[in-house]
This record gives sequence, C-alpha cells and structure tokens, in this order.
Amino acid sequence: METSHSQPLDTLWQAPAIVSAVLAGEGLALVLALSPGLIGDRWVYFGLVSLAIQWVVLLTLSSLYLLRRPLAAWSAWRLAWLVLALLLLGTAAMMVSSYLLLREIWVWPNGVWRRLFLQVIGIALVVGLLALVAFQNYWRGRTLLLRSKQAELEAVQARIRPHFLFNTLNTAVALVHQRPQAAEQVLLDLSELFRAALSRPESIPLAEEIELARRYLDIESLRLGARLRVDWALPEPLPAIHLPSLSIQPLVENAVHHGIEPRADGGSVSITITAQADRCLIVVENDCPTEDSPRPHRGHQLGQRSIRARLQALAGADATLTTQIEPGRYRAEISLPR
Repeated sequence: METSHSQPLDTLWQAPAIVSAVLAGEGLALVLALSPGLIGDRWVYFGLVSLAIQWVVLLTLSSLYLLRRPLAAWSAWRLAWLVLALLLLGTAAMMVSSYLLLREIWVWPNGVWRRLFLQVIGIALVVGLLALVAFQNYWRGRTLLLRSKQAELEAVQARIRPHFLFNTLNTAVALVHQRPQAAEQVLLDLSELFRAALSRPESIPLAEEIELARRYLDIESLRLGARLRVDWALPEPLPAIHLPSLSIQPLVENAVHHGIEPRADGGSVSITITAQADRCLIVVENDCPTEDSPRPHRGHQLGQRSIRARLQALAGADATLTTQIEPGRYRAEISLPR
C-alpha cells in the first residue's frame, strides 16, 4: 500500500498532530480557568471547560476524517478555512447541546446565555484565526522543505557519475564483437537507469526499485567480473509497498564503489528484504576495503541524507535509513511501515 504525506489532511492523522491539538485545548482551558474575575472553584471550571473544548476538538477532527475522501483534492488554504468553519460549528453545537441539557437544572437570567454563547464563539474565532496564522507559517516552511528535498532528489538523479557512464560504454564496446547480446543488454540496462534518473516520480513500487538495482549490478558484474559477488535474499512475493525512486540503487552503487572496487580480490554485496507484520526491512551490505586498499573519495553523503529526507516525506517519521560498520562489513538498512 502506498503511503503519502503530501496532502494537508494527512498530517492530522499523525500522533504528534493529535497530541498537539489536545494539548492546545488543555492550554486554552487553563488560560480561561486562570483568568481574573472568575467566581467559584477554578479547578472545577477548568475541568468543565476542558471537557467542552475536547469535545469540540473531537467533533472537528471526526468531521474531517469522515470527509477525508471528498476533501483529498482540496488545497491547503481551502482546508484551513474549512477547519475554521467546522471549529465554529462544533463550538456552536456544543453550546446548544449544553443549553438543552442544562436548562431544566440551571436557570439562565435573561440575556446571559446569549451573551455567553457569543463570547464562546468569539473565543473560538480568535483561537481559530491564530491557528490559521500558525498553519500559514507551518505550511510555508513545509513547502520550502519539500523544495529542498526535491533539489536533493535532482542531485541524486544526477549521481550516475561520468566515470560509471564511460566504464559502462567501454564495457559495451569490448563486448560488441565477442558477446553482442551481452553488449546489447548492457546498453538496455544503462538506458533504464538513465530513464529512472531523469524521470521524477515521487514513489515507485518496491519491485521496480529492485529491478533498477539488478540492472545496475548486472552492468557492474560485467565490468568487475568475478571480483563482484552478489547475493539476493528476497521474499516471495515482494511486499506491495512504495518507496521513493532511487532509494536502493544509490546504496548498492555506494557498496560497489566504496566497498568492492577498491579491494584487489573483490568482495560481496548482499541485498536482503524482510517482510514483517507491520514493517519492511531492506538491508544492503558489502565487504569493507582492506587496510592496503586504495581509498576512494568518501563524498559528502548527500545521497544518504536525501534518501532519509525523501523516506520521511513519503512515509513519515516511521521510515528510516540507518547505517553501521560491522567487523569487515558495511550495512545500510531502510525500514518502512507497511
């Protein structure tokens, strides 16, 4: 199942957003309970106001959840004004319900309930407008962050390094006369890698990303020969999940370029996918260079930073990329919710 957090409504169903809404409601109740001129027990007042506010929050979020499908195509600003309208309607509904429930046991002096109703609606309006300002700042920052991630993605898409292109073409030229079919396959694999690098899909199925990694390793296997040993451990069938384009292939490329290529005797790269009940683990491991191996330029790890950012943009904080160096092995692990 594909997961995406590019829609404004998606952020409301995450635990941090729900907790923030509850805490904001409690903060408003506390401010009202501490206001000067209040008559009676402040803690009782705080409890009653807190109950009313949380009901309004629950009613607003529930309405948005029930309407999530028709609202999926709405812009962020239309949704923001809709949330404000639902907040005011929820507040009015709570006040009317309270009046109908309490009118038999609570005698309202003339005009008091109407004045209280307008005061509460006014408070809800002010709080809603302040929330709109906060949302404006949040959405502007989020938009800038997504643009930054897109720029990093474009940098990753340009990471098919010139030396890899030249080496691949030289390999194809060397195979033209001896193994023409292999040369043709090398060029087909190379064209597929460039197609993926130049296209801009937000996410692709896991099977397609695995196929890109296979094509890359097929090219490098022809170039490095017996020095490159590849081990695949894939479940059948593959988990039906999506992940950002060019998430696995750069990890495999790093494994070959930084781990296998410097070793005189070569080494192994293993790709393991484990499907758990609620997660999918993708592990890329490679042999580390020996002490006497030439050290390639380590780079700036832009690719790994971009993968982390794009994973979180697609699937939230539950999606991670971790790396570690074990004795003689380098390990990169992508963890995605299913």
